Amino acid sequence: MCFSCIRFSTYVLTAGLLAGACGVANGDEQVAELQARLLEQIAADAWETRGYTGRGTLSKPVMEAMAAVPRHEFVDRYGVGSAYANRPLPIGHGQTISQPFIVALMTDLLNPEPGQIVLEVGTGSGYQAAVLAALVSHVYSIEIIPELAASAERRLAELGIGNVSVKIGDGYFGWPEMGPFDGIIVTAVGPDIPPALLQQLKVGGRMVLPVGSQYSAQNLTVATRLEEGHKAEKVLPVAFVPLTGDH
Repeated sequence: MCFSCIRFSTYVLTAGLLAGACGVANGDEQVAELQARLLEQIAADAWETRGYTGRGTLSKPVMEAMAAVPRHEFVDRYGVGSAYANRPLPIGHGQTISQPFIVALMTDLLNPEPGQIVLEVGTGSGYQAAVLAALVSHVYSIEIIPELAASAERRLAELGIGNVSVKIGDGYFGWPEMGPFDGIIVTAVGPDIPPALLQQLKVGGRMVLPVGSQYSAQNLTVATRLEEGHKAEKVLPVAFVPLTGDH
């Protein structure tokens, strides 16, 4: 067996153990099996895109968080087979829940650590916020569509995830009263890196976001706040729905 295959198998074992220990599957072996298969696919995608990302594997804490969060609870209009497919899914209002690999990669690029405070722009279904919540102290999440904000808040509460705060608003301008943040994730594409969000990052903090246009090239980008200004690095070609709002 190749070295990369061994690594993928390790992630599958981890997913299975977490599903049993954390009750993710709620006794449903099908969900546990699908969750484990998804972890394998995420690990395979990480390996295949290493030439772009420089990361042949994702960190163990991030993979454990991906294994621990029950994705089917965030896309309840679909069956579990679709919920654990490694692809984006519509969630209504012209929005989507991102492909699990992209969720995992964006989380890993953020370099999350216990005790950190993170901002998410674009709550959507609440899935990305739930993954982040397993890794940091608190997640502040902004959603411009009231119906999505309400449903995400309800799901997070039902799952007992208490370290996520959701508000309705235009995430392009951030949540300044709760900053500065250790990290920021933006889950919709815009033509630039929002200046207000950069100002709400701590020095040394990272922002992970797609930059580009809905109808042209988009690149997953990591922006790091410096003492003066910032630096930005393109990581991977992607496709996201656009940021909306008055900006």
